Amino acid sequence: MKKIAIGGGQGFWGDSPDAAIHMIRRADIQYLSCDYLAELTLSIMARQQVKNPKAGYAPDFVTRLLHSAGREAWDKHIRICTNAGGMNITGCVDAIREWAEGEHMAGYKIGYVTGDSIKEKIPQLLKDGWTFPNFDGEGDFTEIADKIYNCNAYIGHESIAGCLAQGADVVVTGRAADSALFLAPLQHEFGWAADDWDNLARGIMAGHLLECGGQGAGGNFMYDWRSVPRMDELGFPIAELTEETLDITKAPDCGGIISEESCKEQFLYEILDPANYLTPDVNVDVSHAVIRQVGPDRVRISGIKGKPRPDTLKLCIGYHKGWKTVSMLSFAWPDAYEKARYCGELIMKKMRRLGMKADDVHISYIGLNSLHLGVADMSEEALANLNECVLRIAIFSKDKKECAKIIPEVSPMQLNGPPGASFFGGRPHVQEVMALWPTCVPRDALQIESHILEVK
Repeated sequence: MKKIAIGGGQGFWGDSPDAAIHMIRRADIQYLSCDYLAELTLSIMARQQVKNPKAGYAPDFVTRLLHSAGREAWDKHIRICTNAGGMNITGCVDAIREWAEGEHMAGYKIGYVTGDSIKEKIPQLLKDGWTFPNFDGEGDFTEIADKIYNCNAYIGHESIAGCLAQGADVVVTGRAADSALFLAPLQHEFGWAADDWDNLARGIMAGHLLECGGQGAGGNFMYDWRSVPRMDELGFPIAELTEETLDITKAPDCGGIISEESCKEQFLYEILDPANYLTPDVNVDVSHAVIRQVGPDRVRISGIKGKPRPDTLKLCIGYHKGWKTVSMLSFAWPDAYEKARYCGELIMKKMRRLGMKADDVHISYIGLNSLHLGVADMSEEALANLNECVLRIAIFSKDKKECAKIIPEVSPMQLNGPPGASFFGGRPHVQEVMALWPTCVPRDALQIESHILEVK
């Protein structure tokens, strides 16, 4: 029976390539898929590209992964799919080509997919009556239309599979959906029909279990993180599929854990509605799925069902929202919280005298309530036993000058406020705030194309 094994080689831009390199060298896989893009990653890349037209993609895909093990992957016929192209797909392709030429890899085929970026189509879509409704029910899109950095749709597996069908050794995309990077090889290998919803759903969930890298193999493991062996050598999960089975495992001789609990945590991650997990390729129903241990570091998933895909595609729009300043001062025992709170009151009195007009001010205390906010333990006992506390004042304004007013008032508190204050994180500075406008777009608004470049 035919079996296809895919490794999940990357969880985000900046993730370690060690597990992917280890899989290439030690695991029996035919494909490696690497996810580099979170929701606002493309906005960061778009800003980089404004400053440097050659930037705008994830260069470490080439400099860290391919330079280390790309030639070995090619020699072993391991094909790689990635969305590392970001906002500059052709720039990423050029970097891959230069690497392959340097390795004398004549015949190496680079597939790439274009069309997910539709910023230039926004004016026409607005004229056609598309309102770009915000999933969170916030605001009017026309208020941010002139502040947009990027506008990228989550595309599905078809164009990636198209590149694989043309013999691509590596496929580069922009904002392909994370799980589509894994479904594409499976659909290509097994020849699943466009309306084979159950199998497409299996492929999507295989990708979903792998797309976050180490999180699916004991990293960020809430159930029992202490039980994870060799976390310093954490392996990433591998999906092995036949026409009948879906198993999750990992490479030999690496750390991490593949258990029912680790798979369940990743299985439900970002699902929202288990009966209707919407992706560009299929509407997935995992409400009756079964997850069971079938061997050491091997879990079998069954009971996944699929329904017809949605008529629209998710669209992430990154835009300029305003400016922020984050100021921090640390205080030590005794009375750490009392001193931090009093210092915050002093600073805000100065801000009022200066006439600062902030759109939002948020004061919290790291070590006490900066993470848990209103549900933090603020009892007298908790406050009395606090060994140290960091005052954090965050100011947001649409006016950059308003944010800057607080900067010269923080440093003097080391000598002009309650005792024991010291800088934490250095002198504050004004930072741009990028925000996300989550929405959707009709499928026919996109023109997705597959391309092949062969290294000479």
